[in-house]
Amino acid sequence: MSDAVDLNGSVGEVIREAASLLDVAWARIDAELLMAHALGCSRSAMLLHHMGDPVPDAFAPLFARRLAYEPVAYITGSAEFYGLELKVTPAVLIPRGDSETLIDAAQDHFAPGEPPQRILDLGTGSGALLLAALAQWPQAKGWGIDASAPALAVAQANAARLALADRAAFRIGDWAQEVEGPFDLLLINPPYIGVDEPLSGDVLREPANALFAGADGLDDYRRIAPDLPRLIAPGGMAAIEIGHRQGDSVGALVAAQGLSVAIRHDLAGLDRCVIATRT
Repeated sequence: MSDAVDLNGSVGEVIREAASLLDVAWARIDAELLMAHALGCSRSAMLLHHMGDPVPDAFAPLFARRLAYEPVAYITGSAEFYGLELKVTPAVLIPRGDSETLIDAAQDHFAPGEPPQRILDLGTGSGALLLAALAQWPQAKGWGIDASAPALAVAQANAARLALADRAAFRIGDWAQEVEGPFDLLLINPPYIGVDEPLSGDVLREPANALFAGADGLDDYRRIAPDLPRLIAPGGMAAIEIGHRQGDSVGALVAAQGLSVAIRHDLAGLDRCVIATRT
């Protein structure tokens, strides 16, 4: 590892050199997160107080894993989502900022009126969406469904760490087939990548069953859409994450169930969320 990066400099110097070796757009942030983890402090504390410190021995093996394209969140065991620090493992997808679009959409929907009381998160994974929603609406209770028992264990651990376990229940299931509604808010993040789409880098390390959904990436939307009318309460909504080219196709599947449809863009201006409401 010392052949790849000189570990004899200060924390700031080694971060700069390490970032130059990473072939990703966010290389500097990755190097900073790994260094902070090796130091045992937050990234902000490191940037403020430890940039001149010697590099800890723990940094070398962490950086070697990143050079091999292991995602930073799996290396450190945590990721931030909507201001929450979440535990993540290779059993779950890494929470991403694009998915925060669903929570933003829900906030806008409920801002003028009554807050949601009952929340359903389909494909909960780490629990990111459900726990973020429960943190926003302290009076709400939520249910997270996932087909993966290891993923549900991660979600339950996150709920306990965030002191939300008394308002969050998790269970194994096949989408919403055995779920009784209605719910004020549905948060849905299914697999949406076509099996033949080319992928590279970090995403190759994430669980395939949470990524791929048939030849066109729409298989799970086809299964979920028919249940939406019975699950959305009057005045409620479903926020459904989509790939940036899937707005029209997923919107059509939802509209075919007699629901009103709107598309929400992410911060990059790309289609990211189908909003479904009762007409």
